[in-house]
Amino acid sequence: MAPNLPPFANTPIDDIPKIVEEVRSTFFTQKTKPIEFRLRQLRKLYWGIVDHEAEIIEACKKDLGKSVYETQLSEIKWVENDIIFVNKNLEKWAKVEKPEDIPLTNYFMRPRIRKDPLGCVLIIGTFNFPINLTFGPLVGAIAGGNTAIVKPSEQAPASAAVMQKILAVSVDPSCYRVINGGIPETQALLAEKWDKIFFTGSANVGKIIAKAAAPTLTPVTLELGGRNPAIVTKKADIHLAARRLLWGKIFNAGQVCISQNYILVDKDVVPTLVAELKSAMADFFPNGAKESPDYGRIASNQQFSRIKKMLDNTSGKIVIGGTMDAEQRFIEPTVIEVSDPSDSLLTEESFGPLIPIMPVENLDEAIRIANSVHATPLGLYPFGSKDEVEKILTEVRSGGASVNDAWTHGVIPTLAFGGVGDSGSGSYRGRASFDCFVHRRSVTTTPRWMEKLLAVRYPPYEGKYEQYAKMSVSKPNFDREGNIKFGFIRYILTLGSGSAKRGILRAAALAVLAVALQIALGRTARA
Repeated sequence: MAPNLPPFANTPIDDIPKIVEEVRSTFFTQKTKPIEFRLRQLRKLYWGIVDHEAEIIEACKKDLGKSVYETQLSEIKWVENDIIFVNKNLEKWAKVEKPEDIPLTNYFMRPRIRKDPLGCVLIIGTFNFPINLTFGPLVGAIAGGNTAIVKPSEQAPASAAVMQKILAVSVDPSCYRVINGGIPETQALLAEKWDKIFFTGSANVGKIIAKAAAPTLTPVTLELGGRNPAIVTKKADIHLAARRLLWGKIFNAGQVCISQNYILVDKDVVPTLVAELKSAMADFFPNGAKESPDYGRIASNQQFSRIKKMLDNTSGKIVIGGTMDAEQRFIEPTVIEVSDPSDSLLTEESFGPLIPIMPVENLDEAIRIANSVHATPLGLYPFGSKDEVEKILTEVRSGGASVNDAWTHGVIPTLAFGGVGDSGSGSYRGRASFDCFVHRRSVTTTPRWMEKLLAVRYPPYEGKYEQYAKMSVSKPNFDREGNIKFGFIRYILTLGSGSAKRGILRAAALAVLAVALQIALGRTARA
């Protein structure tokens, strides 16, 4: 029997400033800064997810028609594994860091880097992976020692209500709260002062977020979408390309921000690719996608209408699929052959199970079209020989890339994930989630005994530059033509490798520094 889901209810707008102020005030009590507190909150969140697993599964089914398998794989276990990974590594990440390559003259100032929490942060989630893409950033915010307000997507209301319930019963409510609602509630949140905003969603809304953050210079991480190209050459394994790219578009009914938006295919292998896509479709859905318990549904009537309109407006030809059911919000995986790079199926993000294929003359044309459609996509998917793949990676920019596959770079939970240009800014996942929500603060401590040595920096300056230059001015190891110069001493110093080399060089450098300090102090005393 399906579990009873908590009701979705908008947070009263008048309550929002008070809730934000309470969470912000908690940060200044220093409550969230101890590592043990952060770890305890993460562990409690883990068990909160475990205890509400059935409700999450039911909510994702209600919101998106997700199968149990997809929900476990991309929502529940993803976040649980992320929490376990952070739990194992947080103490190491949070330690004060000793920077490398500090000049000898600054060594005794104890330069170091602290990892300080940013403060009170706002996390705005999205609907396609409602648990993963909302709780995922929250794990980073907690690990970083921040307090946080979470705003789930109203387009996945059942999941939003479950997340609100999980946080309410598992973590400290004075530190972490959920605010539910739509555009008015989001606008009320954006009117508040934040120490960081983390947003996942469309580029259009991302611009609104960035604009709202600009007056207060609030830092933002934007995880946006992308008109992501796949490029298939005649040297590619067409059978594998078809199966893998089709999987990228049937998972979550194509509502995946990093799935390919279109496929540029060498014209000589287009018929083969279409045939292989038909074969893969029959393998994946023997009784059709509509009857399969493994194929999801479009999140809302609004999204359904948007995708249908794109298909209605294309000048391309449907070669596979095309069946729709508005009542069930069902759209069959649909392959469309297009001939114009300005076709809306290429220039707009479908965020659904549409698979446009465009024949090209050669790889150079494919690269030219990819760069003209979207200069900085979120993902890039090259299929071809080693040399062809290297050419594509070199000449086409993207936030990430999966070679001979569909978005695997985005499913490794410990690999930093993020966009570039208008597909996003900043990254998270694994260690990057911690780094995303902390400030690396450089700190030095100057001992009193260095005062005589530092006298060189005080006025009057006459005669002091020469002394300063001997202590601190570096000499280039390159000539005017940009060529590297290698002297005998440099050659000796660069022999060896690894920690042993660094240890020997550090010991030698400290010995030299000690002598230099004695000479400098002696000169200062005589002066």
